Amino acid sequence: MSGPHSTCGIVELRVHGVSGANAEEVLGLRQTAQVAGDRSGGFYRPRPRCTDATGAHGVTLEAYRWGDLPSGTVARALGLVFLLPFMLVNVAIWMRPANSGSEATVRSLCRVLALTLTVLYVLAIAGVALDLVGWKCLNSANCLAGRSWLSWLSGRPVGLRLAVLALVPAAAIGLIWRISSRPGRTFEAFRAPERVAGHRLGAVGQWDAEPLVGRLRSIHVAAAFATLDLTLLLARVATGATAIGVALTVATVLVLAACVGSLCTPPLIDQAATDRRLDGITHALRSTAIVLTVLVVAHVLASPQPWDGRRELPGYDTTLAGLFVTQTTVLAILGVVLLRLRDRRGATPLFGLGGLAIAAAGISVAVAYSAEAVYRAADFLDRDVPTGAGIAAGPPRAYTWVIFGFLRAILITVVVAGLVAVISRRKRRRDAATIVAHDYPNAPAEARNRLRQVRDAIARARFTEKLVPLAVLFGCLAGLATATTTIGLLGQFPGDVVERNAGLPADAVTFAIAFGSWLIAAIILGLIIGSIFAYRTIPFRRHVGVLWDLGTFWPRAAHPFAPPCYAERAVPELTRRITYLVESGNAVLLTGHSHGSVLLAAAVLQLPPEVGSRVALLTHGSPLRRLYARLFPAYIDDAVLRDIGHRVGWRWVNLWRDTDPIGGWVFSAHRSPRTAPSSDPAAAVDRRQRDPRDVVTPPSDSVPPPIHGHWPDEADEAFTEVVRELVRRLEGQAEPPE
Repeated sequence: MSGPHSTCGIVELRVHGVSGANAEEVLGLRQTAQVAGDRSGGFYRPRPRCTDATGAHGVTLEAYRWGDLPSGTVARALGLVFLLPFMLVNVAIWMRPANSGSEATVRSLCRVLALTLTVLYVLAIAGVALDLVGWKCLNSANCLAGRSWLSWLSGRPVGLRLAVLALVPAAAIGLIWRISSRPGRTFEAFRAPERVAGHRLGAVGQWDAEPLVGRLRSIHVAAAFATLDLTLLLARVATGATAIGVALTVATVLVLAACVGSLCTPPLIDQAATDRRLDGITHALRSTAIVLTVLVVAHVLASPQPWDGRRELPGYDTTLAGLFVTQTTVLAILGVVLLRLRDRRGATPLFGLGGLAIAAAGISVAVAYSAEAVYRAADFLDRDVPTGAGIAAGPPRAYTWVIFGFLRAILITVVVAGLVAVISRRKRRRDAATIVAHDYPNAPAEARNRLRQVRDAIARARFTEKLVPLAVLFGCLAGLATATTTIGLLGQFPGDVVERNAGLPADAVTFAIAFGSWLIAAIILGLIIGSIFAYRTIPFRRHVGVLWDLGTFWPRAAHPFAPPCYAERAVPELTRRITYLVESGNAVLLTGHSHGSVLLAAAVLQLPPEVGSRVALLTHGSPLRRLYARLFPAYIDDAVLRDIGHRVGWRWVNLWRDTDPIGGWVFSAHRSPRTAPSSDPAAAVDRRQRDPRDVVTPPSDSVPPPIHGHWPDEADEAFTEVVRELVRRLEGQAEPPE
């Protein structure tokens, strides 16, 4: 959509953060018109007849609204809940250390972990359909009573029952395959200029991820069908191996090995889209797995051998425990690799183990989802069986140990978080009191309560630095939780082990496991409700939608079923719009709040030099240094930030507040109103805002000025003054390029 533009003027292009704000809020106006983009993401200006069509110093206001790109519809918002583990593991691959020595190893390990999530989901669905329903319920008169939708399979041969019910996980695989093959939006019209970015962050919006996603999709679909095949074959060969059964089992194992091997060759799988040879290999692997599934189902139907009469589906518990051990092993290897690649200068928190924490959290959430699905299905099928008996006789023991470990990880993390909050409170308050005394040296006695509120706000904002270590702690505990599932193979239940070794009654542990199961159900329900409200209610989304917006910023490089990356549209679209405005004779002032500053940083790195010479940058509440440089050191570091400043001629000002728990300084944390003269232009970028403006109620109001924290405040005088300054610097340049 085209629209009016000013010639030889200055356009202030505002980009909001993860609040999902509408155009009127970003511009501070009520009447706006869209001049580019569509309803999901676009550019807005005041309507021509609007009296407030210009901002400070007569600039033309324009806003880029991208809030609906990560969510879009209620269905997609709900899908994000169930795809959350995929998204977390996908983010982990981008959190590798800046040391590129073992980049291929980190990529391979993260992709293998992502593959285990797909296998886990298939095993969970197969556990419900094949183990609980096909193997246990159809052999129980109590379970079948009053369930005509199941009783028609009762009395049928076991092979027929399993073959029919195998259609359930096969249909689930086909459904997610179909959904992931349909992109959420078309990005072809939003490509950035064909230029090579100087840094990795600038390539986020230029990288065409579809070839890689297609290859990963084929590999994951092949592994999913092979997992279903292995579940059926292990149950079939439990009473004796036949030549056909052994041949099919070997073929299934080879398919799984080929899937893992393909993921462990980053130089091949990451190659350019023009090389279609690997596409053919992965498509052939997927087709082989599908044909193999047909053969396995036919073998299960036609095999005349009797079936094992044990209570559980033969081989299912072993397969599940083996998967958990594999996940624990890969997590441990990833931790060792990250420690070896750590920045020895201490630039990254806890030796760069943020990626391990996020990957382990994704694994933990997926395991909790899977265990809860099986538990709720078992509870439904068991009817009125007592809780203890249901836990002992229903789901596989591995799931019981998983829920016990998940609950243990949560409780320990919560306790440690409480201790850290209490222990660090005194120092955080002491540091905050120093800042308050510096900002309000002559505060009257009646402002004592307000000063205490400001001090507490600063102290709370400083707790952000403690969250990463707590996340690493939870990740390590979650990894240990999956490792303990092997105890289930010995026939042991958590209650028996705890009672024998710690003296705690087994019934209490059983109650804790049941409570943990319902806690997981409550968390899932809360995420679903939160997703709905986050989509429909903008104020609620400011708190809940942060995870989705930050997680889907990074392209899909580990898991093909993760939510699509909106940066593939937002960054090129911003680059294209900025280039158009400059080539039309305008200078452009970019103002980005919170995550909007990250989008603008990536866009600036893609701008041609002649365009960057007519651009200025104003960031506020920016997490570039405080979060992104710490969590994604390979993509945002001091060199990248300095290159951004150099590309805009150091016409860059970053406003930050001590009360902000997310944003912060970019180059230096100086607290003087103006920096001293320095030969380093980066020293003049950061400017701290005193928040609140005052602690005394002004004569024109009945309450003291508010504490803004991370909230944007384009109407603030400090913001307006910086806009005027940057406008003057843009006006003092030479004529725009031809």
